[in-house]
Amino acid sequence: MQHTDSWHSQSVDAVAARLKANLTEGLSASEFSERQAHYGPNKLTEHQGDGPIKRFLLQFHQPLVYILLAATGVTLALQEWVDAAVIFTVVIANAIIGFIQEAKALQAISALSGSLHTTVTVIRAGKRNTITAEDLVPGDLVVLQTGDKVCADMRLIKVRDLQIDESALTGESVPSEKDTLTLAQDSVLGDRHNMAYSSTLVTYGSGFGLVTATGDDTEIGKISNLIATTQTLDTPLTKRIKQFSHFLLYAIVALSTITLIVGWLHGKPALEAFMAAVALAVGAIPEGLPAAVTIMLAIGVSRMAKRRAIIRNLPAVETLGSTTIICSDKTGTLTKNEMTVKELWAGNQHLKVTGNGYNPEGMIQQGTDTVDIAQNRAAWATLQAGLFCNEANLHAPDAQHPQWRISGDPTEAALLVAARKGGLNPDKIDEHLDTIPFQSEYQYMATLHKGQEHNLIYLKGSLESLLPKCSTWLNTDGKSLPIGSVNIQKLTESMAARGLRVLAFARKSVPHKSNTIDHSVINENLEFLGLQAMIDPPRPEAMRAVAACHRAGIDVKMITGDHALTATSIAKQLGIIDENDKNSAVTGQKLAQTEASEWSQLVDQYKVFARVTPENKLTLVETLQNQGQVVAMTGDGVNDAPALRRADIGVAMAMNGTEVAREASDMMLTDDNFATVRAAVEEGRSVFDNLKKFIVWTLPTNGGEALVILLAVLLGISLPLLPIHILWVNMTTAICLGLMLAFEPKEADIMHRPPNSPNAPILDHILLWRILLVSSLLCLAAFGLYELELLWGASEVEARTVAVAMFVVGEAFYLMNCRSLQRSVFTIGLFTNPWIWSGIGVMALLQLAFTYLPVMNQWFQTAPIGLDAWLRILACGMLISLAVGLEKYLRFGRKATTFSLTASTEAQS
Repeated sequence: MQHTDSWHSQSVDAVAARLKANLTEGLSASEFSERQAHYGPNKLTEHQGDGPIKRFLLQFHQPLVYILLAATGVTLALQEWVDAAVIFTVVIANAIIGFIQEAKALQAISALSGSLHTTVTVIRAGKRNTITAEDLVPGDLVVLQTGDKVCADMRLIKVRDLQIDESALTGESVPSEKDTLTLAQDSVLGDRHNMAYSSTLVTYGSGFGLVTATGDDTEIGKISNLIATTQTLDTPLTKRIKQFSHFLLYAIVALSTITLIVGWLHGKPALEAFMAAVALAVGAIPEGLPAAVTIMLAIGVSRMAKRRAIIRNLPAVETLGSTTIICSDKTGTLTKNEMTVKELWAGNQHLKVTGNGYNPEGMIQQGTDTVDIAQNRAAWATLQAGLFCNEANLHAPDAQHPQWRISGDPTEAALLVAARKGGLNPDKIDEHLDTIPFQSEYQYMATLHKGQEHNLIYLKGSLESLLPKCSTWLNTDGKSLPIGSVNIQKLTESMAARGLRVLAFARKSVPHKSNTIDHSVINENLEFLGLQAMIDPPRPEAMRAVAACHRAGIDVKMITGDHALTATSIAKQLGIIDENDKNSAVTGQKLAQTEASEWSQLVDQYKVFARVTPENKLTLVETLQNQGQVVAMTGDGVNDAPALRRADIGVAMAMNGTEVAREASDMMLTDDNFATVRAAVEEGRSVFDNLKKFIVWTLPTNGGEALVILLAVLLGISLPLLPIHILWVNMTTAICLGLMLAFEPKEADIMHRPPNSPNAPILDHILLWRILLVSSLLCLAAFGLYELELLWGASEVEARTVAVAMFVVGEAFYLMNCRSLQRSVFTIGLFTNPWIWSGIGVMALLQLAFTYLPVMNQWFQTAPIGLDAWLRILACGMLISLAVGLEKYLRFGRKATTFSLTASTEAQS
């Protein structure tokens, strides 16, 4: 019984018969007991995720961590306690940071379950009872009133001016007006006006409904199941790190094996050959890389928080930099979620209303000229009617609320703001004598007011409900003319075609003795005053953000529960689609009729998707991902949660979004603004840039160390570097030098490049060549100075100390080259990142301690060296930096510099 989706297409009597329900008495006690035993409680099934222990252990499930754990085991077996402790500390620290930062995605299900913990009024055995929502069963007769939360899906059997806010479920920006009429089978969720759905809110009126589905069988239950069964994908960064780690693993095993075999062939003792292989493995492993990646991403999280984007799991930071398509909700993200009157027609004059949102700053214009409303009697009367037929309130900013805000219906609030812009004062409106509230069957609201010569009835409603009752219309001079002398219908259709919501206004004079009104009084001889056309306007900053995304090679698609005309109009204003675009929008109804094989063509063809369901949104995201796109999805409602969870980067609204959407997301916007998504993409690209710079900087250290060990083994001489020396270089330089790249400012052209390809490796052939070049230079410098020191009579310990210092100094010089992968450090500025110099200073102090403190000499098997040795080390470091600078100049030189200056100029403008 519960599993049908066609309740909206059946008559009230048919639904009652199918549910075996009584439309007046409700269920009996015995019927309730039987159904509760059959259907169970009205709550969502909680899907259990991995426990904390398993989630912590999964932090070690990475190829690079396996290598580090193996190195720990080997060093322990060899009783190299310091080496083992250092490596294992790195592994544990990385796991703890990752565990703390990991998103608990299945909390979305808990948030959904919690949303049902409320009470509801039902009629059972002819009596009204208040019960907990969990006790609802199919067939229950439920009473709905203003302020009630709908706690189950139900077919409405009787309504009185019932309006329900379904925005969390459908994305509709205004409350849905309900009725009991039978609808077509293929009506989409947002158009089912005879149904009320679990998790929605009654904003106006009252009604009765028969429960058709509870718990997991409700629409929100289906969304809960979608969230639980939706698979999350690896981020581009985790994919790249996995590929890189596998490559590194094979390379280390191969080189270590070669070292072991060569040592054995040279007649070295087995233990000595094995230690050389271990030294090479330790040298080739970038021990600081996992921690550096985590810390760099955490720094990116901090930067994004300052730009109003809160990251819920670390890899999402870099995913933003690889985003190729942003699928954005409309209401509140691309728009302000504040209905605004934009056009006014009165006295046969078409007027524009400036300003956006609930801030009453703005003016009324005809063309480019400001209009004095007092000179247009019809416009004044139209604005006055909007004030009189109104139950909303407009609140000025105060200490607690810095923005203008409203209470009441958003449409009526828009009329208050428009009246203020026209010079009318809502505070001076007298109380009305009588009111006919808005009723869906009549489609208008009327209020009666006391006048000097006679009383006045003002009306607000749809054109279809008011125009047939009008016999005259008011011109600018305040004169009444025959209604047939102006084509109001055509004008209204023109406004509606641009996505505007149009309200008509009229009035009628009645004698002073008339203190009450009814529908019969206003059925004829009305005077038509004018039209007010409104829309939830696009955010100005969203327009600039969309343009910036397009420049950055990122496509923007609008996915909304709103109507196609409204969505298309907003999309054109934002620049998402062109004015002359024939394929403007596709609806959820068409998507439901589309074969799976045709979805790919549809998502390429259209950029606006209107009246979509949660399943539509999820399929759209999956289709784009199957095309190889990296998808960012924004949303605020329960209906957005499955797509948010599936997307490569799910972006929820923190201010007005639902808890379910926030828990399913990877990132939250604290200002609910699309422009913040663009800012986050910029930060994401910056994080990936700096992460790539770190990898390009750190790998030559490992490569150089491995080459030094391999060369020593091939030549059959003692090792210039011991495993403990390699660990010292790798760990201290990664922390003091490499991590300073995380604070490198964004490069000027960062939003003028195409997105990072999700399938591209972290390092291209140019960067691999540079890593090989620097690895070779470091190897030659360190090995050459080591041999030179021995030749000049230095001890082996002193020579090894020189080799260690050469790696540290060489990395410090090379660090300056890595601040930009294409441009000279002098182009970007020597002191634009002061953290670099702080890190070099700290590293210098540590290296001096490593060289000259007796306790360090004892722990690390080092010895003091002379000034002449330091001069040779500094000279070699400078030569390495000059060689890399020359390579960049020959490869990128003038082109890179010119482009950077152009991009910088554009960014500043």
